[in-house]
Amino acid sequence: MADNYFSDRTFNKTDFSVTPIDKGDYESCSFVSCNFAEADLSAIKFSDCTFTNCNLSLAKLNSTSFKDAKFRSCKLLGLHFETCNEFLFSVDFNDCNLNLASFNKQKIKKTSFINCSLKETDFTESDLTSSVFDNCDLSRAIFDHTILEKADFRTASNYSIDPERNRIRKARFSLAGVVGLLDKYGISIE
Repeated sequence: MADNYFSDRTFNKTDFSVTPIDKGDYESCSFVSCNFAEADLSAIKFSDCTFTNCNLSLAKLNSTSFKDAKFRSCKLLGLHFETCNEFLFSVDFNDCNLNLASFNKQKIKKTSFINCSLKETDFTESDLTSSVFDNCDLSRAIFDHTILEKADFRTASNYSIDPERNRIRKARFSLAGVVGLLDKYGISIE
């Protein structure tokens, strides 16, 4: 059975949680107001695709490929990005809800998270070198043995990062955000 190939197509208000998405390669496609909640996206390849106002919460991402994928105003609750195909994995998020998502051991250098909610998101052992967290809420996000070198947290809030358990060389923080680097010491800063 040959894989399907879709190029430069727009999928608008399609409910893939009811009618499963066709397996195959999607290149330069746009998904607008689509519902992928709990859908099986395993082994599908998305290259240069844009997802706008979509719900991908709890979708299955086993060996799913995201190459230069852009997510805009999407709901991505509980996604396990660590099960994606690592080859050329590249994503970008703007105005997204990524609460309870997991990027465990994922290499996501230079990833932009802009105006995102990342509450309880797991970045354990991820490589976030030169990534940007612009105006993001990182309440209870997990950073453990994470590479955060040259990452930008200047406008991020509510993060707790242990400098002894993470690589933070040349990472950027605001003066007010430095408190998030001292949480483990239980000190009061006034």
